[in-house]
Amino acid sequence: MKKLKYIILASSTVLLLGSCKKFLDVNQNPNQPTASTPELVLPNALVATAGSMVTFNDYGSWQVGMSANAGGFGGFGNQLTYNYDQNSYNGLWTTSYDNLYDYQYIINETEGEDKYSYFNAAAKIMKALVYQRLVDEYNDVPYSEALQGVDNTAPAYDDAEAIYLDLYNTLDDALATINNAVEPIGFTNVLVKSDVMFDGDINKWKQLANTLKLKLLIRASGTGVFNGVTPSFDPAGFLTADAIVNPGYTKADGKQNPMWSTYHSTAASAQVQTGRSRITTIFAVAFYNGNKLSDPQRAKAIYRGATNPARNQLGITDDNVPFAPSNGPVWYSGNGSTYSFSEDPTTAVGILKGRHAGMPVMLAAESYFLQAEGRMKGIISSGPTVEELFDDGIEASFTYLYKNANGVVAANPLNLTDPAGDAAAYQADNAASYLANIDLALTDAQRLEAIITQKWIALNFIHGHEAWAEFRRTGYPTIVIGSNVATENFASVLTVATTPDKLPGRVLYPASEYQMNTENVPSGITVFGSYVFWDRRN
Repeated sequence: MKKLKYIILASSTVLLLGSCKKFLDVNQNPNQPTASTPELVLPNALVATAGSMVTFNDYGSWQVGMSANAGGFGGFGNQLTYNYDQNSYNGLWTTSYDNLYDYQYIINETEGEDKYSYFNAAAKIMKALVYQRLVDEYNDVPYSEALQGVDNTAPAYDDAEAIYLDLYNTLDDALATINNAVEPIGFTNVLVKSDVMFDGDINKWKQLANTLKLKLLIRASGTGVFNGVTPSFDPAGFLTADAIVNPGYTKADGKQNPMWSTYHSTAASAQVQTGRSRITTIFAVAFYNGNKLSDPQRAKAIYRGATNPARNQLGITDDNVPFAPSNGPVWYSGNGSTYSFSEDPTTAVGILKGRHAGMPVMLAAESYFLQAEGRMKGIISSGPTVEELFDDGIEASFTYLYKNANGVVAANPLNLTDPAGDAAAYQADNAASYLANIDLALTDAQRLEAIITQKWIALNFIHGHEAWAEFRRTGYPTIVIGSNVATENFASVLTVATTPDKLPGRVLYPASEYQMNTENVPSGITVFGSYVFWDRRN
């Protein structure tokens, strides 16, 4: 039961990735939910979540110093000034609510049904993931009255802090549902056929729920949201492997890996100009080329040109701005030299691994860095040390980047085959820096800086929105406010922001909300004066 306004907006959003939403779409008429089943809706919903990660990443990467405008491209407008209006980044809103309706349908159809207990829990876990992303960009959003379709087309907005607390409880409910599940004979683990992320591995679903609970606790740790809550986690622990969605991406229109089809090439092997319009930043490359840290191996995995890719400072538009390579995007290292349309899934590693590669919903590296901060703050009371978790996070980042489209580390043209060894070498090469060796940090502030900086590096152009959220929360990686030196500050040179750091506070609610939910949408929201409740700048 998807509201008409979301359907209309979905068709007009540039990076909405609607083709991914329709990859396995069986709920064509959401006002007649009996036409489908949870078995069919869940894979579609998971694919939609994975596809929307491209929209969120693209948005976040502009904000947090991962992406800049390339030479030869114009029309970026408010992406360079941050002067966002009600039509800016609407895809964050529309994709999320469209996706949430699918998860809510599953929850409604499976509540109290033993044979569908795992479906019910999985939908609740993913609902929590998608809603947290929404709150992290918009603060107050429709929640308790939302997702009712025609029964309530103008839902009230809930307080962001209350939503966070309820999401935590929802994840506890999902864990309890899993642990109390009783499956009828002959219906054993039916989830396997529909689960395009964990292949029915219930333990991994529990780990994801734990990791999302930890993220909620950490992101709100500077507020009073969880005062009186004693953190608790299921014995399954936290994610130790990347959460990857892959329904069988293939070389066909609307069925390729969404990162590949957005930044590399179409199913007809036509170059996608979006990939060439975005190059990396001088600020970002400083974490690879020795200016801040030396990291040649991960640079080789990510960038065409390794530690010397085409790069720019956001907002510079003169004739000296470098172009992306003429035969492909800067984000594709491929076989090390050429733009390849190869069907061979072992051709590429890094970020754009191939048409067939799965889409990460959460990286193991992010999980480890969350655990490291949780351990440091006492949210996690036992288990591996901060230092061990920090080192695991770095190694997990190398491992993800070294995997090919088949999801394995194997021989490749760039000879990136030893993530553990290269991670250890990376820390040795930066032996004097606490940003790479947290045991050198002398204070909790330095330890937090190291954790968030390494998380930023691990999320680089994969989940830019998460890095942007963490920067707003912590101020890391460190920038020199007001500096015009591109290695010190990632703020656009064309910024019109009135905030002290010359960066935006948030995006605005879509114009549709002001038109169709006028009485409920919060008033007085501004790009440069309004913040999410956990933002340090409040």
